Amino acid sequence: MEKLTYNSAKKELEAIVLAIESGEMDVDLLTDKVKRASQLIAFCKEKLTRTEKELQKILDDIV
Repeated sequence: MEKLTYNSAKKELEAIVLAIESGEMDVDLLTDKVKRASQLIAFCKEKLTRTEKELQKILDDIV
């Protein structure tokens, strides 16, 4: 994925969800937006998992 941050991915995902929920999403774009949302979710999940592991390692080193 391009140089994406967790916050920018989260904001983009929230915008996609809002557009879908509001019914403003063009049906022709729906598949592409759902695919993009899936990519963003995977990115955020990986970022959170990696951060959790790094924090745990730091905490383990302190103890």
